Amino acid sequence: MKQLLVELTAGFDELPPQLKEAARWVIDHPADVALLTMREQARRAGIPPATLTRLAQRFKLQGYDEIRGLFAEAFRQRPESYRGRAAELLRRRDSEGDEALIQDIFSSLSLHLQELSTPPAIDRLRAAAEIIAKSKRVFCLGLRSTFSVAYGFHYARSLLGAASVLVDGPGGIATDALRTIGPADVLLAISVKPYTRQTVQAARYADKRGARIIAITDSEVSPLAMLSRQTLVVGTETPSFFHTMTPAFAAIECLTALVAARRGTQTIKSLAASEQQLEAFDTYLPATRKRPNRS
Repeated sequence: MKQLLVELTAGFDELPPQLKEAARWVIDHPADVALLTMREQARRAGIPPATLTRLAQRFKLQGYDEIRGLFAEAFRQRPESYRGRAAELLRRRDSEGDEALIQDIFSSLSLHLQELSTPPAIDRLRAAAEIIAKSKRVFCLGLRSTFSVAYGFHYARSLLGAASVLVDGPGGIATDALRTIGPADVLLAISVKPYTRQTVQAARYADKRGARIIAITDSEVSPLAMLSRQTLVVGTETPSFFHTMTPAFAAIECLTALVAARRGTQTIKSLAASEQQLEAFDTYLPATRKRPNRS
C-alpha cells in the first residue's frame, strides 16, 4: 500500500483531471478504500466507478479490487497492542485532521452494520433466536469490553420474564454460576480479539456439560466459534485504537427482538408485570413534569 501511495503522489500532477480526483480519493481516504465497495467509493468521490478502474490500470494493476486488497491487507496488519494503535491514531490525526478521522470511524461502523443485515447474517440471527427461545435458561457471559453487551441481553431478557443468569460475581466467583448448566441451557458467550481466556474456558466447560453455545465473536475461526452451535460474527475494526462494540450491541438488540417475538403473548404479560414492579418502586422520572419557576 505504501508503495502505491508513493507512486500516486509522485505521479499526481501528470494525471488527467478525472484520474486526479480518483487518486486524491485514494490518498485521502485509506480506511474507506479498504472497507467500502468500489461503487460506494465512486459515489462519495463524485466520479464514475470506471474512473477508479482506470486509475488502477494506469498504475499497472488489473483493476480497482487490487488496490482495495492492498489497503485491506495494510488495515489487517495494524498494530496489535492498544499502545501501538494509539500511536498510529495520533499520527493519522496529525496528518489528516479530526474530520477525516471521524468520517472514517463512522464509515467503518456503517460497513460493519451493513454486514449484519445480509441474508447469511440474518439466517444466523434467526437460528440463534430459535435456539434461545427453546432453551430453559440462558447464561450470559462477556468479560472486559464485552461485559456490557452480555449484560444488555441479560437485562432485556429479565424484562421478558425469561430465565437468565449473568455469569458475573465478586472475588473471582463469576464462573461458579455455571455449576448447574446443562443440556437444556444455552451459554451466550461474547469475546473478540484479544480473546479472554476465562470466556473460552467457560465455553469449553459448558460444552462438556451438554449446553449449547451461541457465540458473538469477530471471526469464523475464533476460539469461541469452534465451540458454538451458532456464531454471530461482528466486525470490530475501526481507525480508533480500541475495537468497537457497536456491531455486537446491534446483534444483541436484534436477537432480543427476535426472541421476544417468539415468546408471543408471554412477552406482553411479562413486560406488563415488569412495568408494574418498576412503577411500584417509582424507578423512573415521569415523562413530563412542570418546569421550575425561576422568577
